[in-house]
Amino acid sequence: MKNLTLKDIAAALNISVTTVSKALKNYPDVSVKTKERVKEYAEKVNFTPNSFAAYLRTHESKTIGIVIPRLNHYFFSSILRGIISEAEKHEYMTFILCSEESYELEKVQIQRLLSKNVDGIFLSIADKTHDLAHIQNIMDNGTNLVIFDKYSKLTPCSSIVIDDRKAAYSAVKHLINKGKKRIAHFRGPLLPQNSIDRFLGYKQALEDHDIKYDKNLVFICDEISDSEGFDHAQNILDQKLDVDAIFAVADLPAIGAIKCLLENHIEIPNQIAVMGFSNWMISSLITPSLSTIDQPGELMGRKAFKVFLEERDTKKRNEPVVFQKYEIETSLVERKST
Repeated sequence: MKNLTLKDIAAALNISVTTVSKALKNYPDVSVKTKERVKEYAEKVNFTPNSFAAYLRTHESKTIGIVIPRLNHYFFSSILRGIISEAEKHEYMTFILCSEESYELEKVQIQRLLSKNVDGIFLSIADKTHDLAHIQNIMDNGTNLVIFDKYSKLTPCSSIVIDDRKAAYSAVKHLINKGKKRIAHFRGPLLPQNSIDRFLGYKQALEDHDIKYDKNLVFICDEISDSEGFDHAQNILDQKLDVDAIFAVADLPAIGAIKCLLENHIEIPNQIAVMGFSNWMISSLITPSLSTIDQPGELMGRKAFKVFLEERDTKKRNEPVVFQKYEIETSLVERKST
């Protein structure tokens, strides 16, 4: 049996194609009785709208693409929940891709999404991304782009972020208020802006509290993993560094540090306190539970989709889009590790 069209339904019901289209889309200028008649018939014949034909008419595919750096990341899964829940309300289908923090893979995935004529792309930039030409290509293509969490100041688009510097500052200030003065920082890779800003927040908090910055207490986590946190904590103990607290760029390295300290019979937080960042679900389940900065991922995802809708509608009105950076508030969660 051939795929039915709006024209077929219109002929069967002896009404116009426009009325059928409006009835299926629940337009207010179509009577309730006609809407019910059209929808009942459409259901009876298993009518499925032709998405390609709709794209030719409206230049909208009703699809979006999301590119995240990691799949096994509680924060990114929270953002996905936020975007997808809003997309579902507006009948958008979602493609989800993972760059695995790879610049090359991120380029390929963005090109794939553009070839699918998605209406919008939501992106958290990979740690290894060092050239933004492929991101600029999204804008040049006329596709709506919203960046979340990991962004670059050089990207000409709207972004949904937190104030990483401010959040890191509050985390370190919390440790200082607990009497800690030799605070190590397990920072992220050198390139991503959020990693840079959390490091700068750490330094600023030390400076504002008259604590001298010591570069020997800064350790880089290239993969931001628990194993790196464990190894860096072990290095601190092996080198007998004078450290009474650890502030990690994310919860995983902090959890790795806790595991190492416990295995070496270090009292947490009396001898060494530990502070994370992100508030993964596991952070409240480990012993001792991990103090951390809560990033409201689902809220960020919902906001990202709403910004996409606003910019989409602005373009439809042939008005210029004004890009903005939207900052979502964070909060400090104090637990047993501090």
